[in-house]
Amino acid sequence: MQCESTRILTALLTRRDAIAQDLQRERNRQEKTNISQSSTLVQQSLNDSIAFLTEQLNKLQQDIDDHIKGNPQLKADMRLLQSIPAVGDKVGGQMLAVMHSHPFSTAEQLAAYLGLVPVERQSGSSLMGRARLSKAGPARVRAVLFMAAIVAKQYNPHVKALYDRLIAKGKSKMSALGAAMRKLVHLCFGVLKTQSPYQANYANIA
Repeated sequence: MQCESTRILTALLTRRDAIAQDLQRERNRQEKTNISQSSTLVQQSLNDSIAFLTEQLNKLQQDIDDHIKGNPQLKADMRLLQSIPAVGDKVGGQMLAVMHSHPFSTAEQLAAYLGLVPVERQSGSSLMGRARLSKAGPARVRAVLFMAAIVAKQYNPHVKALYDRLIAKGKSKMSALGAAMRKLVHLCFGVLKTQSPYQANYANIA
């Protein structure tokens, strides 16, 4: 069962994501109006909307930061998560909310919940094509993990070693990135389970 601090964190993250999506839509509209040379009134309306949403987004991020810092357990766990190279505020916040909301006993359970487990496409008794991520669970968490994996394959020793090994074996870049996302999840699970910060010389984790 979620505690009150986790429920508040989840609600703040959900609201931040909604505002971020609204902001991106307005920016897309602004780009189209610039191309089509729409009236200055429309452009001003979009400018005002973007400024307002940007202010709201910044305030929500500050509220999230303050909420985490104000709760000793959330603050301590966030520090552990951010000890992992490529895990920043966005990934850390999302993983913090997920892992404090559900009693996962293994990293595999967490990865499955997030839709990061490969599944074979089947038609009757035949397999169709390559295995793909199941994409069950919260898409917003997968989205931030995907961006983090792109960074991690260059700067996180565990993820880089895995990614390079899979590419050398002929795996596609998307398949290797999926594995990189799973590795990040395992690392996140590991540091919270052990309550120890990330160490690059770990032989294995989670």
